[in-house]
Amino acid sequence: MDPILITILVGVVALVVGAVVAGVVAYHMGQNHRKRVAEAKLGSAEAEAERIRSQAKSDAERARKEAVLNAKDEIQRLRSEADNEIKERRKEVQRQESRLQQKEETLDRKIENNEKKEENLAAKEKAVEARMGEIDELKKQHLATLERISGFTVDQAKEYLLQNLQEELTHEKALKLQEFTEQLKDEADSKARMMIAQAIQRVAADQVTESTVSVVALPNDEMKGRIIGREGRNIRAIETMTGCDLIIDDTPEAITLSCFDPVRREIARNALERLISDGRIHPARIEEMVEKSRREVENVIKQEGENAVLSTGIRGISPEVVRLLGRLHYRTSYGQNVLQHSLEVAFLSGMIASELGIDPTIARRAGLLHDIGKAVDHEIEGSHVEIGVDIARKYKESAGVIHAIQAHHGDVEATTVLACIVQAADAISAARPGARRENLENYIKRLEKLEEICNDFDGVERSFAIQAGREVRIIVRPEMVNDDQMVILAHDIAKKIEENMEYPGQIKVNLIRENRAVDYAK
Repeated sequence: MDPILITILVGVVALVVGAVVAGVVAYHMGQNHRKRVAEAKLGSAEAEAERIRSQAKSDAERARKEAVLNAKDEIQRLRSEADNEIKERRKEVQRQESRLQQKEETLDRKIENNEKKEENLAAKEKAVEARMGEIDELKKQHLATLERISGFTVDQAKEYLLQNLQEELTHEKALKLQEFTEQLKDEADSKARMMIAQAIQRVAADQVTESTVSVVALPNDEMKGRIIGREGRNIRAIETMTGCDLIIDDTPEAITLSCFDPVRREIARNALERLISDGRIHPARIEEMVEKSRREVENVIKQEGENAVLSTGIRGISPEVVRLLGRLHYRTSYGQNVLQHSLEVAFLSGMIASELGIDPTIARRAGLLHDIGKAVDHEIEGSHVEIGVDIARKYKESAGVIHAIQAHHGDVEATTVLACIVQAADAISAARPGARRENLENYIKRLEKLEEICNDFDGVERSFAIQAGREVRIIVRPEMVNDDQMVILAHDIAKKIEENMEYPGQIKVNLIRENRAVDYAK
């Protein structure tokens, strides 16, 4: 091996070994140094800890002493406050005791005063009882004296006084009743006259009373035989197709038509006049003329209904209701045309509603429909009021219109202003002169019933219905009815007439009391 290489290897090894040894020596020296530094730090830490511990002990002792001092001060303060509170409470107790003592003294004085008052009251009661005894004795003496002077016993005197009192009360009642009646009548008459006069002045409806003609004039009596026909075939054909009865009697040149339905009667009248004018009378011609008359009457009904709706300015009425209104053109009541009456009531209702500040359109609607039931009252069972209410409900009229129809004859109590307006307008239209007529029998019965109601009252001697039943004059017995009682009697008679009779307008109740003394000079 090359000696140089060996030398180099040996040098390298020596360097490595030297580095390792140097590292080990340096490691041990570093460990010893760190140990000495740690020991030095530990010693200083222990010294510092001892210092802190001694400092803490001194601080704790100082804090303990301060806490003890503070506690002693607080205890002293609380004790002082408690002593003060105890003193205050003792003073308050002393004040309460003094007040209670004063109250007890006051109560004692009051009890003593009450005892004295009770003694005084007992003495006064004894004195009052004694005086009452004296008063009773004096009262008996006075009553005996009064009975002796007046000649009345106590019961008779009471009866006399009550009778006088009753007469005075009757007089006062009559005066008050007359005063209130006159006052209300003046106010109501003034307002009613103003509104009704304005309404009537503004209404321009025709006041024509129309009646359905049930008698057909003939050119000669020979026409009766032609209308009857061979073996009565023509008259049977007419009666079958029209539903009317033909009455052919001894009346010269006239035939009477009888039917409960005014529309059928109008169809029969129209057809019969056409047949008489044409001259050809046989079943085929009768059927043709009846059909033409039916179409013509239906057209008239439709036209009259539409004219009524247009003239009143009402909208939204069902076509069936319009047709029913047209049927009223051939319906009469006491000789008054019902359609004209309904138009008149509609106009009057609208005018009165305008004066009162109410919607005139709804008032005209209720007035126009108030008698709609009369269009079919011969076909449907019930009164025309009930039928009219059912028709109005069927065709969706408003509740106000239905109530006005239901209440216009007083079947139910009127609860709305609209119903009262329709009632007033209906009465105005029916009560005007010449509007209606009654048959003689009903007229006499009404007057007899009026007089019978008046004669049922005590003190009435006789009664007389005058002015077509618009006034009743009553003769009273003067010995049974005095002047004050006449006012009350007139009021009672008027109320009974209102409750038991139906009549248009009003009836004047006129009581007459007369005293006569007759003697003769000889």
